[in-house]
Amino acid sequence: MSTPDLSDPVAPDDTHESLPSDLAIASACSLDPITDVAVRAGLPAERLVSYGPYLAKVDHRVVEDLADRPLARYVAVTAITPTPLGEGKTTTAVGLAQAMAVLGRHATLTIRQPSMGPTFGIKGGAAGGGWSQIVPMQSLNLHLTGDFHAVTAAHNLLAAMLDNHLHHGNALGVDPRSITWPRVLDVDDRALRHVVVGLGSRTDGVPRQSRFDITAASEVMTLLGLARDLGDLRARLGRIVIGTTYDGQPVTAEDLHAAGAMAVILTDALSPTLLQTLEHTPVLAHTGPFGNIATGNSSVLGDLVGVRTGEVLITEAGFGADMGAERLFNVKSRVSGLAPEVAVVVATVRALKVHSGAHRVVAGRPLPPELLVENPDEVWQGAANLRHHLDIVARHGVTPVVAVNAFPTDHPSELAAVVQIAAEHGVSAAVATHVRDGGKGATELAALVLDTLGSLDPAAPRFRMLYPESMPLVEKITTVAREVYGAAGVDLAPAAARDLDSYERLGYGHLPVVVAKTHLSTTADPAAHGAPRGWRLPVREVRLAAGAGYVYALAGTIQTMPGLPAHPAAERIDLRADGTIVGLG
Repeated sequence: MSTPDLSDPVAPDDTHESLPSDLAIASACSLDPITDVAVRAGLPAERLVSYGPYLAKVDHRVVEDLADRPLARYVAVTAITPTPLGEGKTTTAVGLAQAMAVLGRHATLTIRQPSMGPTFGIKGGAAGGGWSQIVPMQSLNLHLTGDFHAVTAAHNLLAAMLDNHLHHGNALGVDPRSITWPRVLDVDDRALRHVVVGLGSRTDGVPRQSRFDITAASEVMTLLGLARDLGDLRARLGRIVIGTTYDGQPVTAEDLHAAGAMAVILTDALSPTLLQTLEHTPVLAHTGPFGNIATGNSSVLGDLVGVRTGEVLITEAGFGADMGAERLFNVKSRVSGLAPEVAVVVATVRALKVHSGAHRVVAGRPLPPELLVENPDEVWQGAANLRHHLDIVARHGVTPVVAVNAFPTDHPSELAAVVQIAAEHGVSAAVATHVRDGGKGATELAALVLDTLGSLDPAAPRFRMLYPESMPLVEKITTVAREVYGAAGVDLAPAAARDLDSYERLGYGHLPVVVAKTHLSTTADPAAHGAPRGWRLPVREVRLAAGAGYVYALAGTIQTMPGLPAHPAAERIDLRADGTIVGLG
């Protein structure tokens, strides 16, 4: 690893000012050879494909080799509704995994791969923080083993073959006005949100309006994350619906003879990538579906491998329990057959203070000074949001525990308030300082998780999904709105109602549902704080993701191609002559 530069710039919203930058910490660490990490996880050497000394693909067929091993206990890490800065779910998941090793337990962590759009945009990297990081963090944040590029290529191949089909006579009778398949790119670029393709001469294609999404929003990304093996991947690709014919029949990637080539492109991308934490805990990073409109979880295959490589499998679900955890429970678990027993709900003092309605936090800007003033009363005023997320977890038969992710700016009275809020709700909590102290800073949390797992009977069924496959789509959406978001009901736009009826008639009524909404509130309004009740979920549009295997309802404006801020993180990232990267993290 390169020699660390402790002057490496820290993001302006960082609240751990006393620490070196994440990149400096990661660069200074000593990594184990990835073969040693694999040995500790019991992964056979013949199933590893090395990408240098510290990265390796784990051939997806290793699931067959591990079939006789016992299943690990399964723990999900989710959170309360975050501020725009995020509340440290990844960092907490890493710290918890490292703490398990401190307590003498073998854990494996499964996470999504970060998108380079946010890395170069406003969020920065997503490898954790401080002394609870996944390494090599440069590789994780910068396209890793190329899976995102494979998804981009496969997705855009289908778009190219679709436009080529239109150009050569449109034998299938595809209605260009019905086409929903965009192109994708793993860069934030608002100028590509609305484009016209096919301009120029007659040989340049058929002009039509289209768009670009970020690669993480691609249905190909999500179906890759839900595929159990190559056969399943190939079948899901064939089921992708890109639009309809003039008489309303769905047109699939199979109809366009594109699915086979797409599968070939994605063959290597089906295998998870093995990394390690700063304290050498095994990590399987795989796929990165968008947290707003897709599943927001790492891959099924990552979990199927990880659940047989240790005593505890820890997985992170995107955003709050109303988003990633709900989709883990009701979408991903339907495919994997794995159900979390415990969910760690990450809470922070600053987020609960924001949910009091007294403060406003803006990504890329320093925290308002008044937010940092000791005020446990504001923590209590925002408590409804924490209670709401604990109830979401419990409603699925999963036992919640609270991880209070502590920042140096927090006051003891405020941290105690979070613990007391949880206790009064019948849930145990632990304060964790893993950013500053690594695994040792999360041992109380790890012990709490282990004690909670130990109190559960693994043979006793507890986990439950919100709805059966047989429930009509509109009732599934209504159930999620009421049971997860606290809404009184759903208001369907006429077009959305027509599309739901159409999907039922076409045989897609058995699919689960995803509601695409803001992650900054439990409602569809990003400015709403706490846990409002009695509001109604507005559904303006419903789309089909037949390959991934769900229907998603759009509630509010969800941007699938982010834009760059006035001063993106890319401005701070650079490469020195000796090969040292600076500014990343």
